[in-house]
Amino acid sequence: QVQLVESGGGLVQAGGSLRLSCAASGSPFTINAMGWYRQAPGKQRELVAVISSGGTTNYADSVKGRCTISRDNAKNTVSLQMNSLKPEDTAVYYCNIGMITHGSSWLTYWGQGTQVTVSS
Repeated sequence: QVQLVESGGGLVQAGGSLRLSCAASGSPFTINAMGWYRQAPGKQRELVAVISSGGTTNYADSVKGRCTISRDNAKNTVSLQMNSLKPEDTAVYYCNIGMITHGSSWLTYWGQGTQVTVSS
């Protein structure tokens, strides 16, 4: 049973920093992609950042230069360092992992979400 345990959310003032972490366990296959998504009230869930097992990263334009995603393949953990936070970064942040099965299907799992609130 795949489990994703997130930590690190909270309340921070604009301009501050937070570090989100996610630990995955129980994965039946090698985890190919690990990432973070967010969903603000009344909005659709959107990609924040994703990192492949080889270290290739992709960021949403809105967080480029302010966020850094990293992962530890041995520990199946992914972290998101967020700096210069803005009120518009306020959202529930979800950890996501993706993997390819032996049958070449794509499996994806979500964490329970962690709230990030940035006050102005």
